[in-house]
Amino acid sequence: MTLHVTDVTHRLVSSSAGRIHLVEQGTGPLVLLVHGFPESWYSWRHQLPVLAAAGYRAVAIDVRGYGRSSKPADTAAYRMLDLVEDNAEVVHALGEESAVIVGHDWGAAIAANSALIKPDVFRAVGLLSVPYAPRGGPRPSEVFTQMGGDEEFYVSYFQQPGRAEAEIEPDVRGWLAGLYAALSGDTQPGPDAADPHFVSKGGMMRDRFPAGRLPAWLGESDLDFYAGEFERTGLAGALHRYRNMDRDWEDLAVFDGAPVVQPSLFIGGRLDASTTWLADAINAYPATLPGLISSHLLDDCGHWIQQERPAEVNQILTDWLAALPA
Repeated sequence: MTLHVTDVTHRLVSSSAGRIHLVEQGTGPLVLLVHGFPESWYSWRHQLPVLAAAGYRAVAIDVRGYGRSSKPADTAAYRMLDLVEDNAEVVHALGEESAVIVGHDWGAAIAANSALIKPDVFRAVGLLSVPYAPRGGPRPSEVFTQMGGDEEFYVSYFQQPGRAEAEIEPDVRGWLAGLYAALSGDTQPGPDAADPHFVSKGGMMRDRFPAGRLPAWLGESDLDFYAGEFERTGLAGALHRYRNMDRDWEDLAVFDGAPVVQPSLFIGGRLDASTTWLADAINAYPATLPGLISSHLLDDCGHWIQQERPAEVNQILTDWLAALPA
């Protein structure tokens, strides 16, 4: 399913990070697309031309720390408040007053918080793979430690600067291929295999990645693109997002339990751990996403939803966008 993106415009815009790289296609109402870990603007390659053809100005960014966007050295520069500000600055740098924002994985959390914190800028929000769960509960680091039990949950594994980098950066391409396969609907480990979201004592994440087969959505040239980006930038900027979860918990205390009230959309994969672990968050949508227009779980689909199932995701997205208030 390799796709070479053509007819797109690359540009750099100023932000509090320094610069944000974005790729845009089409004209019309602005739709801002925000990727997750470990990805890139390229994760939206199947959506950009379809949204443009449907009459939208589709813009996919490299989140700070990724690709051609700036990579501040300070770990604290990757807190949620800064990423939300980046998104608002992109909208204004493009000469727009407001936008629809759509995010996947970490991008879903960034999109939801952008809508929550800046409702005057983000008039609607679409969430892919990771459900919205309002801020609350214990400190995140405590929750993740408890989740690990006798092992270590991957978010805890990512916390110490340099530790995950030392695993990934000697073989970026191989590590990415393994992670993408581990969380894809067609190549993820079976129910009796050790869970790749957890790390055994003294082990590494890649110990539990499937080997020898790429998922159907990932061509060799696609993998080359992702690997090339991270071989050039390193992984520290991307991993710093995980290292700010306790800071976010403190920063966002004023929004404890707050719903996102704008018109919203959720799309998840039934084989994605995000939708099973956070099933209660999906069930709570009547209270937490009162503006929800549609919610979808795609059968036989894993985590990389807009790449695994682009035709279905594109149809859902364009239908939802067409139903939004003008």
